[in-house]
Amino acid sequence: MRIDRFSALGRAASRRALILGGVGVAALVAVPGAAGQRRNTPAATSWTGSWTTAPTPGTKLFTADRTVRQVVHLSLGGIEPRLRLTNEYGDEPIHLGEVWTGRRAGGPDSTAMRPGTVRPVTFDGRTGVVVPAGGNLISDPVPDLPVASGDDLVITFYLPESVRAGTLSPNSYQRNQVVPGNVAALPDGFGGAVITRYVLLGGVSVRPAGPSAAVVAFGDSITCGAGSTIGANRRWPDLLAARARTAGRPLGVLNAGIGGNRLLSGPEPPTGGGQAANYRGNVTIGPSGLRRFARDVLDQPGAGHVITLLGINDVGHGAGADALIAGHRRLIGQGRAAGLTMIGGTLLPFGGSGYDSPEHRAARDALNRWIRESGEYDAVVDFEAAVCDDRFPQRLWRGYDRGDHLHPNDAGMSALAAAVPLDLFSR
Repeated sequence: MRIDRFSALGRAASRRALILGGVGVAALVAVPGAAGQRRNTPAATSWTGSWTTAPTPGTKLFTADRTVRQVVHLSLGGIEPRLRLTNEYGDEPIHLGEVWTGRRAGGPDSTAMRPGTVRPVTFDGRTGVVVPAGGNLISDPVPDLPVASGDDLVITFYLPESVRAGTLSPNSYQRNQVVPGNVAALPDGFGGAVITRYVLLGGVSVRPAGPSAAVVAFGDSITCGAGSTIGANRRWPDLLAARARTAGRPLGVLNAGIGGNRLLSGPEPPTGGGQAANYRGNVTIGPSGLRRFARDVLDQPGAGHVITLLGINDVGHGAGADALIAGHRRLIGQGRAAGLTMIGGTLLPFGGSGYDSPEHRAARDALNRWIRESGEYDAVVDFEAAVCDDRFPQRLWRGYDRGDHLHPNDAGMSALAAAVPLDLFSR
């Protein structure tokens, strides 16, 4: 019988030690990679991703003369941070009158910046910038702004005109702010409305002091943070980054999770389309994992490793194991061709949830068996074993269940993070 305790990191580690006879890691299978040279050798001079989000089509209206203040949690420290803005799905260019950034001050809901750290962000030397429809922009390096692993960075921009933003990350699990007037350069912006999404943000990279690499967590709502406490940075990729930080490993952990995302299918634009207004279906779930892999994984600065945790929404909507295995094989092929180490994560149990049925359980079990036993991934992390109920393996353990029998709570997120051996990233 499982001991009812909530020290997730200790509990997960001890349980994994029992699973593997004392090895002290989750059921981990390392297999020889079939591809050519890996690109995960740490680099000392280039930028490495420290934070990312996976944007989707969506619409957010902003009236004129507003400042948007957003907080991002950095996984890797360094100097000269660069920001990536995205208007990928927007059907109109967006004028940003000013962009500023600084290290955050205050508590988990604060969008204040420490006064001595506030810096302007420029693009080709310009303080104002137009983010083109369907495009992305990377800022100039921000000088004299060193950041540490685990720092929170506030990114603010001023909207002088009314705009309809068409590129969002609909679930930030962070309270951001929209404030009347131009307060982009001020340490604090008082009043305004709280939003729990990211708008026009794509990523932050840093120039680390020494060799570093990034691992991309590629998944759905479980990776994005559903079930975790808003503003607490308890998504499992955040907690994995905290483990790496404690161990002294210079590792960027990039969260490319999207709520509701599927591996095989997603909203499709009509032929010749591409703007948010032209997409069919539930746009907030994002394009399929197969379609977005290049953007959200291969294009990340310094990426050397990928952990996949994707397919549970496909299973819940009737996809079979054979189709999902074929999809994972395509991911492996794309990642290997780019020189990445591909790490497969087993899907979590969902007994008692809205996805639960004998057919769906069979599909999930078959896919997990293939992930564990086929040897096609370079390594496997058994997330299922880390959070399942010992007596009822088709269910999340109750101490890890946020209540819907599908998403882990904060303790469950800690167990997922603890299930990833840090030695994987030494390869």
